[in-house]
Amino acid sequence: MKVLITGFWLLAGAALIAFTVANWGPVDIRIWPGLIWETKLPALVIGALLIGFLPTWLVHRTTRWRLSRRITTLESTLAAQAQAATAAISSHSPTPPEDQAAS
Repeated sequence: MKVLITGFWLLAGAALIAFTVANWGPVDIRIWPGLIWETKLPALVIGALLIGFLPTWLVHRTTRWRLSRRITTLESTLAAQAQAATAAISSHSPTPPEDQAAS
């Protein structure tokens, strides 16, 4: 599986490098009248991809954080229940009845 992931990232990197080499030209971005930002096209595209990726990444990280906290809570509850069950079993150890002990 790691080979596929590595291959994907290598392919994506190669595509990004090819795009950058083929489109290394200045682009004028009019932010509002009187303010123009001149940048290279690959920087603009990479910046847009990163800005678009940020919300998805934040949702992923918060979901993982929330689920890991939930798993930790469930594991500690399960451990407490197991400890209580073990204590209940050990406190109810059977004692032999007196008439059977004499036999």
